[in-house]
Amino acid sequence: MTAPSATCPICRQSHTEPWAVAYDVEYRTSEDGFQYWRCLPCGVLFLDPPPITKLAEIYPSNYYAYSGGKQSLVHRVKDRLDASLFRRLLRQLPGRTLRVLDIGGGDGWLLGIIRSLDGRVTLTQVVDIDPGAEERARLEGHEYFCGRAEDFQTDVRFDLILMLNIIEHVADPAAVLSRARELLAPTGLILLKTPNANSLDARLFRNRNWGGYHCPRHWVIFEGETLTRVASEAHLDVRRLTYTQGAPFWTVSTMAWLAKHELISIAGDRPMVRHPLFPILSAAFGALDLTRSSIGAKTSQMFVELIPSSSSESDRQNHSRRFGVGQRRMAETP
Repeated sequence: MTAPSATCPICRQSHTEPWAVAYDVEYRTSEDGFQYWRCLPCGVLFLDPPPITKLAEIYPSNYYAYSGGKQSLVHRVKDRLDASLFRRLLRQLPGRTLRVLDIGGGDGWLLGIIRSLDGRVTLTQVVDIDPGAEERARLEGHEYFCGRAEDFQTDVRFDLILMLNIIEHVADPAAVLSRARELLAPTGLILLKTPNANSLDARLFRNRNWGGYHCPRHWVIFEGETLTRVASEAHLDVRRLTYTQGAPFWTVSTMAWLAKHELISIAGDRPMVRHPLFPILSAAFGALDLTRSSIGAKTSQMFVELIPSSSSESDRQNHSRRFGVGQRRMAETP
């Protein structure tokens, strides 16, 4: 009897193994179990088959990224941390004017933060599949394209492109990275954030609805080494790869376990993120992961800074000076 297999969306090989069956414990959009696989050659986890035709179902109207409005204390703390990161990156970008693109940016709330940090930002552009976010984004002064990044057409080249928690949501991450490379200015930078499949909580909760699956919305989950290779194939260099806190993943995993054992109750009409225990656990796990990452642990989310691949050694040295000589390049540091 032939062992089951699936084709990896990254390396296109079928040398894969069943990894876990997960359920939508956060929004309960389906009662079905979804099969995740692990690619043995490249190490990525992926959902097969991805529910490409069911986007309206798996992203319900109460999905957290569609909410807008006021943010919790945890989100406000996260915004402050994001602002510190954005400020550092903006200082490194040359030019009198800057153009910023947020792929999967919703109503543009992060673009609003960036615009407030640097007066050189003259154009802010959102690309997102949510038609409900367009009016809010335009009211805040952002340009908006409703659709996939692969379908976004423009002559503008952007100095900073945000791809935060988006690459894991698409069926063909390599195609999205390639399109982002085409949209990037020669001296520009891409900031990418995505889950890390090689983390402690991913292993502990492998068969217990690990929050990093965000099932069934995360379709491809990388390790740092594989993401570096895919970026290189898209003519992008990893200038910096760091690991950051994965508090939401710990929290979802823990609350799913508690609910399964009837230690907490989660209302059927309320997503898990709205449960009163969610911000409490997120704060605790955030502190835990920030402590772990400070001593070199590979936590369950990665920040990756990508720049255009340089054609010559002098170009590489110039770009390195611009973005900081001696910065720690962590594409799988032991």
